[in-house]
Amino acid sequence: MSTTHSGHDYDDSARGLVSTSTTIFAASMLAIVGACQILQGISAVAKDKIYVSGINYVYQFDVTTWGWIHIVVGALAIAVAVGIIANQTWGRIGGIVIGVIGAVANFMFLPYYPFWSLVLVGFNVLVIWALCVQLSSARRAY
Repeated sequence: MSTTHSGHDYDDSARGLVSTSTTIFAASMLAIVGACQILQGISAVAKDKIYVSGINYVYQFDVTTWGWIHIVVGALAIAVAVGIIANQTWGRIGGIVIGVIGAVANFMFLPYYPFWSLVLVGFNVLVIWALCVQLSSARRAY
């Protein structure tokens, strides 16, 4: 006698695979963004000649101040990425929050290094998207 499996079992396993893959992608991207922000911050704190002071704008801070902001956000991003890999709910929510903070910080840093800031904003948006997809698939499972 043979048994047949409904398509429902396959959908659950595929959904679980996509959810797990999305979570790993989000954690990896958040760790990469965090490392890049730490390096960006170290460069700014070290008074490197990479960053130029252009026109005055509303969110103008000293480059050293921006460096410390990026170092703190980057360190938090790496810590939260570890929480995401450990499958902690606080890690997923924290990843979305850190992604938003990182995107806003890099948007405000735009006048100092436009291309790199836009790249990091894009990576933060990818992290936010991946975590939101994962949260919505986890909610559908319940």
